[in-house]
Amino acid sequence: MSLQEEELAEELREVPRAPSRLRMVSGRFFASAQGRAGFAVLALMFLLAFAGPLLSPWSYTDKDFTAFLQPPSARHWFGTLQTGADVYAVTLRGMQKSLIVGLLAALLSTALAAVVGAFAGYFSGWTDRTLSWITELLLVLPAFLILAIMSPLFGDGQWVLFVVMLALFLWMVTSKIVRGMTISLKQREYIQAARFMGVPPVTIIFRHVIPNLSSLLIVDATLNVSAAILTETSLSYFGFGIQPPDVSFGTLIADGAKTALYAPWTFWFVAVLLVVTVLAVNLIGDALRDAFDPSARKGTR
Repeated sequence: MSLQEEELAEELREVPRAPSRLRMVSGRFFASAQGRAGFAVLALMFLLAFAGPLLSPWSYTDKDFTAFLQPPSARHWFGTLQTGADVYAVTLRGMQKSLIVGLLAALLSTALAAVVGAFAGYFSGWTDRTLSWITELLLVLPAFLILAIMSPLFGDGQWVLFVVMLALFLWMVTSKIVRGMTISLKQREYIQAARFMGVPPVTIIFRHVIPNLSSLLIVDATLNVSAAILTETSLSYFGFGIQPPDVSFGTLIADGAKTALYAPWTFWFVAVLLVVTVLAVNLIGDALRDAFDPSARKGTR
């Protein structure tokens, strides 16, 4: 290698690499006060939900028949219910189920929105018309009423079916946005080049279209977590969601509301945790949206 080639190679090594998109987005996210706050609070909620029960001698199925509806004490940190159940253990069990339901429903609904919207926007024609008709139909169906009618199916051990049904009514609006963006994306040069090279349409959708919509889908999935938690809470409050003997935020709030005036510890602990969890998820969603698209934040000021 000549002296000039060695100097050129040395200069190239000294040129700093451009940061990846993931690194830039994460840097913007953690530079945001609301992003840091939301992430820290949500991490604390997960830690409390899944590690907190290990700190208590009581299980959510245990009953203390010597302490019915007792206030918080050294024996029962959050007090007890009318049945003698430990409020701390029952509340954390409910938080576990609500967080799991929210996460799974959000992931399923976002994945469904991405696939349906991308296929409708890419193929057009009868595929677009059929998928758009299904989307419009689900938008006008009374989701709460349908889930309420099907609630007998969500018995003990069938909460996964409830998650699937919940996800089926959360994806339609995002799918319409994905469809519109896909129609624009399929005119790009790299999509046209892949089509001329004979790449199968399904491969183009999953390799090029959906990855280019990742910022929208990540933000949508994050915001759907809080939507799914609130929907599950509402359904369970009226007895149409998670079914006994299992518990969730909704079932606990429904039970605690009956005794909230004279035994506030049965209601306020779970209500505060629900508000804090949803607020943390929304803060993360807003921070992610700003991190993926900083210009949108500047435009709102």
